[in-house]
Amino acid sequence: MVIDYDSHIADKLRLIDAVQRLGVGYHFEKEIGEVLERVDDLGGDKGSDLYHAALRFRLLRQQGFPVSPDGFRKLKGSEGKFKEWLAKDEKGLLSLYEAAHMAFNGEDILDEVLSFATKTLESIFPNKITNPSFQKQIDFALRVPAWKCVPRSLARHSIDFYSTDSFHHEKLLAFAKLDFNIVQKFHQQELYEVSNWWRSIDVATKFPYARDRLMESYYCVNSMYFEPKYRSGRIIATKIFLMLAILDDTYDNFATYEEAHALTEAIERFLLHNPYMC
Repeated sequence: MVIDYDSHIADKLRLIDAVQRLGVGYHFEKEIGEVLERVDDLGGDKGSDLYHAALRFRLLRQQGFPVSPDGFRKLKGSEGKFKEWLAKDEKGLLSLYEAAHMAFNGEDILDEVLSFATKTLESIFPNKITNPSFQKQIDFALRVPAWKCVPRSLARHSIDFYSTDSFHHEKLLAFAKLDFNIVQKFHQQELYEVSNWWRSIDVATKFPYARDRLMESYYCVNSMYFEPKYRSGRIIATKIFLMLAILDDTYDNFATYEEAHALTEAIERFLLHNPYMC
């Protein structure tokens, strides 16, 4: 991905946001890092509209840059209330809502921004929004903001949203669709492998009281790191999660003090002789 530093900063931010939402950001980690470092070096967002100012803040925070939220205080009037024009900028308001989820503990201004943006978006949705695609974006964001969304789920929804964006790039969209399908095949193969292992240890017969949490465990691990290069890590972590689930159900079903105590001692002895498992 080639990004021209001479192009407008807003274009760079929109492109990075699209690349990350579409789930292909892992292909361009170095390039994205370099561009955001350059954006951070340029300083504040004077002259930026609400959408791009909030987007800049969110992207920099996601990348780990120590950007201050104090600029959002300018959105409040002399009486301490948020300015009325904010409610009329629907796209900017959604960007502001997404940015506010990047708050650290004690950042009161972002807590206030999140409360204001959430209530305002809920009040204008769906009756006051004429664009059906944008309605879906707001509905999805109110349920699961981008920062808290499972990456693969965000990518799948973003592919649909991005195709209706007036700024979308056809080649990027085509690449995102192809990449999504390829990565999905990798995940299906991994799940098939773990399923065969799960059946081979005959959990249904040996531990009839245990719940089958194969899909839950794999989905949980996949939500932490989905990239193909982490294949071995996903398989190992899923197996560990499954074994821990059996232990948990064993405690729940054989919870007399003596039996639970004996099982705990056995686990402690195992960990004592296998410290690398801790």
